[in-house]
Amino acid sequence: MKDRTMAMNGPAAEEVIDLTHYWRVFRRHLGRIVTLGIVATVLAVLGVMAVTPVYRATSTLLIESQDSKILSIEEVYGLPSANDEYFQTQFEILKSRELAKRVAMELDLVKNPEFNPHHEANKQKFSFKRFVKEKLGLEEEAATEDQILADTIDAFWGVVSVEPIRKTQLVKISVDSESPELAAQAANAIAQAYINSQMEARVGMSQQAATWLSDRLGGLKEKLNASERKLQEYREANSLVDVEGVGTLISKQIDEITRSLVEASSKRLEAESTYQQLKSVGKRTYENLGSLSFIMGNPVIVGLRQDETKAELKVSELSKRYGAQHPKMIAAQSELSAVRDGMLAQMNRIAAAIEKDFNTARDKEVSLQKVLDNKLAEARNLNRTEFTLNDYVREVKANRELYDAFFSRIRETTETGDLQSANARISDPAVVPKVPVKPNKKLIVALTMVVSLMFGVGLAFLLDALDATLKNADDVDRKLGVPLLGVVPMVESEKSDGKLSQAQEDARLVRAFTEDTAHGFTESVRTLRTSLTLAGLESPAQVILFTSSIPGEGKTTTSTNIAEAYGQMEKTLLIDADMRRPTMAKKLGLPHNSRGLSNAVAYPDTLDECIHQIPDLGIDVIPSGPIPPNPLELLGSRNFRELLDTLRGRYQRIIIDSAPMRLVSDALYLSTLVDGVVYIVKADATRDKLVKSSLVKLDESNARVLGVVLNQLDVHKEAKYGYGYGYYGGYYDAYGYTSDKQDKA
Repeated sequence: MKDRTMAMNGPAAEEVIDLTHYWRVFRRHLGRIVTLGIVATVLAVLGVMAVTPVYRATSTLLIESQDSKILSIEEVYGLPSANDEYFQTQFEILKSRELAKRVAMELDLVKNPEFNPHHEANKQKFSFKRFVKEKLGLEEEAATEDQILADTIDAFWGVVSVEPIRKTQLVKISVDSESPELAAQAANAIAQAYINSQMEARVGMSQQAATWLSDRLGGLKEKLNASERKLQEYREANSLVDVEGVGTLISKQIDEITRSLVEASSKRLEAESTYQQLKSVGKRTYENLGSLSFIMGNPVIVGLRQDETKAELKVSELSKRYGAQHPKMIAAQSELSAVRDGMLAQMNRIAAAIEKDFNTARDKEVSLQKVLDNKLAEARNLNRTEFTLNDYVREVKANRELYDAFFSRIRETTETGDLQSANARISDPAVVPKVPVKPNKKLIVALTMVVSLMFGVGLAFLLDALDATLKNADDVDRKLGVPLLGVVPMVESEKSDGKLSQAQEDARLVRAFTEDTAHGFTESVRTLRTSLTLAGLESPAQVILFTSSIPGEGKTTTSTNIAEAYGQMEKTLLIDADMRRPTMAKKLGLPHNSRGLSNAVAYPDTLDECIHQIPDLGIDVIPSGPIPPNPLELLGSRNFRELLDTLRGRYQRIIIDSAPMRLVSDALYLSTLVDGVVYIVKADATRDKLVKSSLVKLDESNARVLGVVLNQLDVHKEAKYGYGYGYYGGYYDAYGYTSDKQDKA
């Protein structure tokens, strides 16, 4: 039973990628994929045609790295200049809102409806928000001039882009606009506005710097004189000449003590590690101390261990010849105890030595730490005096350098006066663009087509993954993992053409094999008969049960036609065991009140009267008979089992048509009495979970499932997708048949 269950789950366990299956899924949905791609592409074309084209004009600006003539903090303290930060700052200024504001006001963009959302040309004829306010009696607040200007600036600011050219001092300033002339004008205006703003800033800075330098120069002179006086007074007060020698001596002493402290700390850590292991064993018994590797590795213990081994060997040898009370055994035991007592005493001495070493190392470390702390305190006292002296020296030096720098710069600023030179210029002014930059119609249409096709392919695979029906033999193998006995194609329904009634249509379908009205169907039934014969070579299947998951899968039609196929070769009996919704008697044209299975089970002596011979089909039939109150009790009776044994002796092949498994348990019980079960599955209709659950139930009942029959397959449809049903399709095409629907029983 486990092997059969594993076979059902085989596809999920092996995880084999079947590229052929994916190709067939793609072919199945190819029409929908192409339709989706065409519709999306047409919509994209209509969309891009309705979009207003946008033009982009670009102006190139050269920003020069020019040294400032005013005093900078880098020059005062001797720090290196930062050109990278300078250029990044200029780029951010170019992208600033303030610069966009200057250009927007210069070009009077408030009057341009492209950038002013409050312009009369941009007002909607109908606004839901305005409509609601009018209904509520609320007045719509008019935008103020400041708000209009701010919104216009934001709109213009959003279409300005600044892109520096790497490894150069060039910057590209681009402006997007629906008007190509305005785009070029705005790009050049931004570049010129930047140049003007930099000129204004430099002139203002130079004037402010000159005033500030003059005010600060007098204060710096007084500060320099005061710092020099403080330095001289401190030297005289502390009688300082040179403290470098004393500091060097103390530094060397600290180094030596630190080195000794590190060595002592290392020894203490080693001793502490050993001591902690010794302490962790608790009571110092022979067994506890014997578990410590550093004690057992001691040479003395190693020697004693050898003596112990010899004593143990001696005891072991004597124990084989003498009893425990023998003098030699007592002497050997005493010798072994003496050796172990000696080992324990030696272990205790080693443990005591380890503890002593740890205490000594710890005391030495503490002593060196105290000496080091004293020396550090002495060094700190000396450093305080030295630090104070150095502070005075640095203060004098800094004040003198700052005074000299300020004096040189104020004289240079006053005499030169070349601060009016610009640090940027337009190297390539913007021209009126002729081709819009967006929308890129070709790219949008191409991307839409590609994305829509990819989405269609993905949707096709998603639909296939969500589709739980069994469409073809490949699905049976992948999803069920059970043998496929055969594929029965659809037979054209003549009822839709008005040629036959429903009863006549049903009668035609159950006689399709004998009358050979549909050659593809006939060949499929012969193939099914061959598969069932081969499946019963090792263990013959004389009694075969036909069942399905739900009604309408063609179970009755298939079982009747396979019985007719066996009737050409063997003495065959067809039994209608679907005693809840019997249809076989009606389809075969038997009288309405014909005796059947229920009569034969209730009254076994009437069996011959319940068997109806149908000469044109070459089979005998036992219809269901009158519907009993509880069919399962009737089928589960002893009479039914004896009846089945009697029929086994009369017929070479018995075909039983039972009720669907998902509705009642009749088929599940009958599966335990027959030699094999054939499971009928309607193609492209029955969900795989229904079939799997039913097969699991049959497996749990130890039923012999011969295989699955895929019924009512649309061979024309599947042949188009490369599933290899062209043989049946050829029959259908040759005889003028088309696929519609088959039996619904």
